[in-house]
Parts: sequence; C-alpha cells; structure tokens
Amino acid sequence: MDPILTAVVALVAAAVGAGLSAALFASRQRRALDDAKRAIETHLKTDHAAAVAQAQSAAQAEVARLRQNLEADLARERSALTQDRERAARDAAAATEAEERARKREAKLAEREASLDRKLEAIDARDTRTRALEAEILRREQSYTERSKSLDTREQGIDTRLSEVAGLTRDAAREELLARLETSLSTELSARVAKHEKDLQARNKELAVEIVGRAIQRYAAEHTAETTSSKIKLVDEEMKGRIIGKEGRNIKAFEQATGVDLLLDDQQGFITISCFSGLRREMARRTMGVLIEDGRIHPGRIEEVMAKVQQDMDREVLKLGEDAAFAVEVSGLHPQILRLLGKLQWRTSYGQNVLQHTQEVAFLCGAMASDMGLDPKLGRRCGLLHDIGKAIDHEQEGSHPELGYEALKRYGESEIVANAALAHHEGRPVLSVYTVLAAAADAISASRPGARSKNVEGYIKRLEKIEEIACAQHGVQKAYCIQAGRELRVIVSGKDVQDAELPKLARDIARRIEDEVQFPGEVKVTIIRELRHIAVAR
Repeated sequence: MDPILTAVVALVAAAVGAGLSAALFASRQRRALDDAKRAIETHLKTDHAAAVAQAQSAAQAEVARLRQNLEADLARERSALTQDRERAARDAAAATEAEERARKREAKLAEREASLDRKLEAIDARDTRTRALEAEILRREQSYTERSKSLDTREQGIDTRLSEVAGLTRDAAREELLARLETSLSTELSARVAKHEKDLQARNKELAVEIVGRAIQRYAAEHTAETTSSKIKLVDEEMKGRIIGKEGRNIKAFEQATGVDLLLDDQQGFITISCFSGLRREMARRTMGVLIEDGRIHPGRIEEVMAKVQQDMDREVLKLGEDAAFAVEVSGLHPQILRLLGKLQWRTSYGQNVLQHTQEVAFLCGAMASDMGLDPKLGRRCGLLHDIGKAIDHEQEGSHPELGYEALKRYGESEIVANAALAHHEGRPVLSVYTVLAAAADAISASRPGARSKNVEGYIKRLEKIEEIACAQHGVQKAYCIQAGRELRVIVSGKDVQDAELPKLARDIARRIEDEVQFPGEVKVTIIRELRHIAVAR
C-alpha cells in the first residue's frame, strides 16, 4: 500500500475515534500528521518529482478535507462539552440547594428534638410535683377525716349535752328554731306589707277623693221623686160612672188596653192609676185625661185614644232620647237605643229618675276620665248607657245589666260600652277602666244626699227582714244586705253545710224572700262557705 494512503487512513482512523477526548484526539492527530509528513518526505525522496507533486497535491486536498471535518467534529464536541458543563453546573446548583434544604431540615429537626426534650423534662418535673401533691393531699385527707371524726364525736357529745339540758332532741330544736325564725320573718314582712298598703291606700284615697270631688263640683242636678201611681181628679160622680161603664165594662177595657190598674176613691173624688212601669202609667194617664175631656168613654173609643196617645208617646220618647244624648255630647247612637233612653224618663230607682240619673253618671264619667287622662267622650257614652237595661227589664226576663249588655251588642255598641252596662255592679268580669268609672259614678249619683227619696224606716225593715230570713236557715252564721238591698251575702259554716247543699240553700232563701218580702227589682242571693284554721304563735 502506498505510504500516503496509509497515513491518510491512519489520520482518518485517528479522527473518527469514538471514545477519545478532544485533547487525545488532537495529540493523535498531530502524531498522525507528523507520521504522514515523514512518510511523504520519505516517499518524496524515493519517488520521482511528479509523483511527489501529485501525491502532495492529493494529500493536501485530503488534509484540507480532513481538517474541515476535524474542525466540525471539534466544534460539535466543544458544543456538547459546553452543554455538559452547563448541565453539570445546574446539577451542582440543584445539589447545593438540596443540600441547603437538607441542612435546614436537619436544623429544624434538631430544634424540634431539643424542644421535645425540654417538654419531656418539664413533664417529668410536673409529674414529680403532681405525685408530691397527691401524697400531700392524701396526707391532708387522712388528717381531715380524723379531725371530722373527732368533731362528729364532739358534736354528738354537745348534742347529747344540749338535749339533756334543754329537754329537746336535735330535730325538735331545729324545728323550733326554724319556726321562731319563720314567725319573726313573717311578722316583719307583714308589718312592711301593711305599712306599704296603708301608704298606698292613703295615697289612692286622696287621689280618688280629689278626682271624684272635681267631678261632683262640675255637675250638680236636682231630681224629682216619682211614685208608682198617678191620680186624676174627677169632675163629678157621673164621670166616675162613665169610666166604670155598664157592669165595669169600660174600666176592664181600659185596664186591658193600657196594662195598668184603676183605683176609684169614693170619698176623695180621685181616680188612681197604678203601675210599676212609668211609661205605661203615663200613657194611661194621658189616655184617661183625653177620655175625661172628650166625655165619650167606651171600649172602641178607649182603644182609639190609646193608639193616638201611643203614637205621640213614641215620638216624645225618641225626642227625649235625642235630647239626653245631645245634652251629654254623645253621638252616633242607634235609633232604638235612643228610644230606650227616652223610656227611662218614666223609670225610677228608689224614687230617682233614671234618665236624669244616666245623664248625671255620663257627666261624672266624662269628668273623671278627663282627670285620669282617658277619653272623656267614651266615658260619657259608657255612663249614659250603663242603665239602658232598665228600659226593658219590665218586658223581658233577666237583670237590667244582662238585658242592657244584650241590647247594646245587638245595636252595634263596642265591647267596652257593653261591659260598662254589664259589670257596673259586682259579680261580672271588668274589661276596662271605663267600667270602673261607670260603677263609681253610678254609686256617686245614687248615694249623694237628695238623689233618692225613700222611706228610711221601711227600707231598714225590709233589709232586716231579708237578713232574718237568711239567718233562720240551718248552718247560716251571718247574713247582710249590700247594694241597697239588691244583693244578700250569706256566710255559712264550713262544718255544718257541705258544698252540695249550697244550691238548694240559695234557692230556699230566694223563694222565701219572694214569698214574704215586697221589694223592687230583684235580690241576688250569694252564699259563701269557708273553713278557717287559726294558729297563735307566742
């Protein structure tokens, strides 16, 4: 083989060595070049000049090509080496960072371990103190137990000694001490309560007297006492005969048409019209006056005059109701309520005119409501309508409070006004302060001097008779009349009379009062049964 080719091959082989490094590759390349040069120089010396020139030319060309290849490979190797160095630098930085984190974590672990060690030491110290305290507590508990036993023994000895000295057991002494303490406290509490109640009652009384006094000063009226009969003077005996009629036909027709009783007095020359209803009595009086003036008296004429008088009375009753409402400044009343008010003109209560009484109560209620900061209009309305039931209590069964309540509710009045009519006497639930004002004004109007005319002696006898009837029953301890004889309170013995016997006892007393006593209106019988146990502490 040609030496030049051999050198070139060697160069190529040396250049493409896969596992050589750049320095080794450069060193081998230089040696190969030196060998090639020596070989060329040797060949040049031995061959002819042409061959040498040709070989040199070819060798130079091959060397240039190889040099280019080598330089390209060297550039690639350098680039790869640069990348390896950068990768190695990054790996070194990452390793350094990881190592730093590891060192920090080791430091934290070391610090935590030291903290745990300190805590364990503190726990051990606390455990030691706790055990010492438990031992001390056990020692003290034993000491307290022994002392408690000693004290119990001494207390038993003291109790025994006290029991021997006082003659009482421990429980008896405790009960006696508690009883004395309770009595002392109850006495002190009762005294304080009584003092406060006394002060409060005095203040309330002063305030009530002031309010009632102002109300009375604002209104004062006179009442004309009326009776349950009317008298008409007869002109002569002939007129008396006409009134009687044949076989008493006229007088019977008159009594039947008017609902009254006619009493003829032969000596005085008067005819008396008697009826408990003032309205019917007034209608009968007017009818009789027209008949006597006309002179024609017979059943047909009596009915004709009675019908005309009744029409006139209806208009007058409505006018009286309107005037009463206008006088006390109450408006918006139902026409039927106005008629009931007008009927009260001929209704009396113990001689007191009820229409004037209701007006007086209305004024008093309004005045007291105004002083108390309430609605004076509503107060006057409650006072005006509180006795409205008395206009119909002669026509329907029931007491005037109940009848008044039903009538007021029927004709659209409010519950406050209706309750004032229902509960202005005792025994009914009170829903508003206006009911209390109506009751107070009613009592003021009825009890003031001159308001009612009555026979004091007869009144006292009637009350005594009612109380005597009640006291005559078995088991009755005491009986007394209240509300001017309209209610009887009966107190019976709790030992002699049982609860089941009370209804029969009340009926028996009420029946005897109806049979033996003459009284206006109705009497309510209330029986009270009680048991009293009294203990005295000294």
